[in-house]
Amino acid sequence: MKPSLITVCSGLAARLLIVLALLLCIFANAGPNDSSPQQRYAEQWAATAVREMYRSGVPASITLAQGILESRSGQSALASEGNNHFGIKCHTDWKGKSMKMDDDSKGECFRVYDNADESFKDHSDFLRYRDRYKFLFDFDTKDYESWAYGLKKAGYATDPSYASKLIRIIEDYNLAKYDSMSIAEVEALSPAVREVSNEPENSKESKMSRRQARKAEKKAAKAKKSASEENEVIPESPLSLETAVIFDQKASESFNFSLRREVYATNGVAFVYAIEGETYESIASAFNLFHKEILKINDLSSNEKLIAGTVVYIQQKKAQAEKGLDKYIVEDDGENLRDICQRFAVKLSSIRKLNGFDEKHMLRSGDTIILRK
Repeated sequence: MKPSLITVCSGLAARLLIVLALLLCIFANAGPNDSSPQQRYAEQWAATAVREMYRSGVPASITLAQGILESRSGQSALASEGNNHFGIKCHTDWKGKSMKMDDDSKGECFRVYDNADESFKDHSDFLRYRDRYKFLFDFDTKDYESWAYGLKKAGYATDPSYASKLIRIIEDYNLAKYDSMSIAEVEALSPAVREVSNEPENSKESKMSRRQARKAEKKAAKAKKSASEENEVIPESPLSLETAVIFDQKASESFNFSLRREVYATNGVAFVYAIEGETYESIASAFNLFHKEILKINDLSSNEKLIAGTVVYIQQKKAQAEKGLDKYIVEDDGENLRDICQRFAVKLSSIRKLNGFDEKHMLRSGDTIILRK
């Protein structure tokens, strides 16, 4: 007896449903990040982001998420033509190449880099050395949520959903894993090995791919072992480095402390906070210094009225800032170089020489001041 047309159609429909179900399972398991531009971007720049994390303290996941969002996974004109992945503008001190694009205003100037790594470095420095972002570095590098909300709070972006977008990208593409990796581990992950081969299992290409995968696994295991021996560490937060500490008066033989008061130190240089009614001359006398000597130490050419709470150094300041405070990015046009030097306990003459400034140089918002060679 021949099967009826209805029976044949029912059988085909059942098979079609099974095929559709299998396809749905495959797509469901693939997830949102398989072979996507975002995933490819993360894999391409993961090593750079991790290196920056150990240099500056910015979590690799945050760097990658911002790059994905701001450069459209490296496909924006600014990224593809100018190697600028984070929309970094020229500012007054930029002497490199540039390109004009419309942003907040028409025809704004953006930096052009010789390579994208320079863009990643500038992005890290932009966060670490600007006062309004320094509180972020008190968060753990694995706490990407606090970093994301902190960036929004500090005014990094005007988009009200900026923080949630970063968090979504980090979680969708599993970027948080890079915050726990060493430089050696992430460099051992070759993008070529991660690609799934479409060649037949016994083909020459497939065998070569499997051999590469085994080599990569061994390389990653070796990297993990060597990384634990190297003990890579995240740098201290800039705010903790700037925090004044109690100066060990007993360990110092450079001067006598004739006045009983608390002496502090920053960058290893001793200072006191001026008390109401004090003068530079009275502080100099209390610490067995000449009047002209204390003025020179504090980069003053003449006497001026002391305001209570002013930092007065009683030791010669240093030629460069403490390690980890390599730069300072000017926030406001009203800042002056002498105040910055007082803040970081560095000599005004040394910082002028380091930056090629003359005595008449005026600072402007966005200028980068080099504080350490």
